Amino acid sequence: MNQLSTTSVANIKRSAKKITLISAAIILAATLSFQATDVTKADDYDRRIAEIEREIEGYQDEAQKLNDKAQSLQKELNALSTQKKIIQKQIDLKEAERKQLIDKIAKNEQKIVDNQDLLGETIATLYLSGDVTPLEMLASSRSISEYVDKEAYQSSIRDNLVLGIATIKRTKAELEKQKQNVEQVIAEQKFARDALVAKENERVNLISQTRGQETAYQQLVGKREQQKLKLQQEQQAAIEAALRASGGLVDVLPGDPNKGGYPWEKGCWVDAYAWSHGGTNGDGTDPLGYGCRQCVSYTAWRVGDRTGNFPYYWGNANQWPASARAAGYSTGSTPKVNSVGVISAGQYGHVVWVEAVNGDGTIDISQYNYFNAGGSGWGHYSKMRVNASTYDTYIYF
Repeated sequence: MNQLSTTSVANIKRSAKKITLISAAIILAATLSFQATDVTKADDYDRRIAEIEREIEGYQDEAQKLNDKAQSLQKELNALSTQKKIIQKQIDLKEAERKQLIDKIAKNEQKIVDNQDLLGETIATLYLSGDVTPLEMLASSRSISEYVDKEAYQSSIRDNLVLGIATIKRTKAELEKQKQNVEQVIAEQKFARDALVAKENERVNLISQTRGQETAYQQLVGKREQQKLKLQQEQQAAIEAALRASGGLVDVLPGDPNKGGYPWEKGCWVDAYAWSHGGTNGDGTDPLGYGCRQCVSYTAWRVGDRTGNFPYYWGNANQWPASARAAGYSTGSTPKVNSVGVISAGQYGHVVWVEAVNGDGTIDISQYNYFNAGGSGWGHYSKMRVNASTYDTYIYF
């Protein structure tokens, strides 16, 4: 009677397939396990970023000390110099962040390639093993225990295959986000460079207008205050005109004791001419380069609080739509919750944060620096209900 040989050609082939499968599975599982637990360690980029942040804090302390001195030409020149140093360090910080992102992008691109190669091998070996039926597997097994091991092994291969696909998808999503972040960092570098040029022009003009004389400087201060007040009053008139054109103010809403979470009100005040004073840097600005308790400072905080990316040096309110688009955000004419509404009219424009979109065509907004709203004069937090058409542009985050 003929007997089945335990060393047939079919069994040898199956053994070879099994060895290939086991090897691929071990490599794939090890690779995926490593990548799933891979935590970015502190490196040269992190140390450089931390170093620059400490330097910025040092310049901010320097600016605070300057604020304690009496107003003078030299004080303003020193303040401008310190502001330039802060802006330059922000440029350096963005460059370090850009390089770090580029490095992460390269690593993620390589991870995708490596995982795709491993998945290709696993899929191929899994396909080859597919011609072995459960009956054949049972027949080739020396015991039920060995058969169960084979079934469990094939199941683990499929599980690793699913895990590998999920890892690639997740890495691709991270990669896309990192590429978007690079574009945003590059845009923010440009904004900071533009701010640095503007600050240097301000310094040159100040010297030119005063010719280095304190008496001339004090006269210039008085003139600037009157000019600032006139422009701010014209801006307020433009805001109110936009409200009237859309049907007028619908309602004044109760204020938020937390003021939208805005953290830079303490130590800051806005004078009768709408100038900001004090603040984080001691020169009337917040950490993002805006006048504290101004409309752009508030919305910049809300954007950063929501997205984790704070908009540095986006300019006046009426510059925000262009700055937002340059940074990769979209704009439109339809209000959405957690968007920024923009009135472009006037010297500066005006921005608000959209808290709610109502079914009757109105929106609830929060803002800073609407004259006599939320307090007497300039620089206060307030909430209103207005018609959505009040704002000519909405920025989406």
